[in-house]
Amino acid sequence: MVLFESMSTLTIYTVVVVAVLLTFGTRRQPLIAAWMFLKSLAMSRNYLLFFVAMSAILVLNKNELRLERWLNVPYDLTPLLSGWEGKWPLWLQSTFQSDLLTAVCTMFYLVVFQAVMIASIGIYTFHNNRRLYYAFCVTLLLNYFLAVPFYLFVPVNEVWFAHPEIKFLMLDSFPTFESSYRALSGLNNCFPSLHTSISVSMALLASRSGIRKWAVFTWIHASVIIFSIFYLGIHWFTDMVAGLVLASFAVTVGLKVGDWADHSLGDVSWPLRIRAKLKASRSLES
Repeated sequence: MVLFESMSTLTIYTVVVVAVLLTFGTRRQPLIAAWMFLKSLAMSRNYLLFFVAMSAILVLNKNELRLERWLNVPYDLTPLLSGWEGKWPLWLQSTFQSDLLTAVCTMFYLVVFQAVMIASIGIYTFHNNRRLYYAFCVTLLLNYFLAVPFYLFVPVNEVWFAHPEIKFLMLDSFPTFESSYRALSGLNNCFPSLHTSISVSMALLASRSGIRKWAVFTWIHASVIIFSIFYLGIHWFTDMVAGLVLASFAVTVGLKVGDWADHSLGDVSWPLRIRAKLKASRSLES
């Protein structure tokens, strides 16, 4: 079941899912949350600085493969870190494989994963939760900042590449993945699993948001992502464990910085005023 013909298709899906998640998390039309975020960036130096810092590490991650080619690390640590795992990934894939499940896992892995990150910013801004916005920025920054050195100096190949009996099922739903997307995702950038660490990080932060349905959804999302990294033939168990450790550390630090920033860096009052107006208009409608 082919879902994606190109990166353009993937982008369209992502925009749609972000809009749905923003509506789900705010109970308002998505442009309101997007507008509030843009206004916060324009009117609050703190909002802007945290966003720029987070964006800078994303730029570093985007150029990680160039650094990797420049360093030209000669060794492969796949047998050392994951060679003991045996054939359980083959059992998992052969037992559950179906066209529908492959499509769902690919959709979560490529689209919902990044949509949850984008929507989180809008949802926390809409609810005027500056603590979680700051924590989100720091958590995402740490996830990438701490993972990149491992990708450069601890090369571990994807499961399908190292195990001849396991298929790279992503190609069933995204046939041009290798030519369209591979430049953003190195073949030996497995340890730790950023899909694990970031999805669990998003769930841990959402659990502190007070928005129960958003927290429940992000935990479901994290669970599907963890299943998908194995089912699609990408990650090893050790990658997942390292991702869980990274998520725990990044969120712990992120929340501490979020607490500090929320209490020490002043107030962003205008989103609260807008939200109050929205509540008032909702009351008048009812």
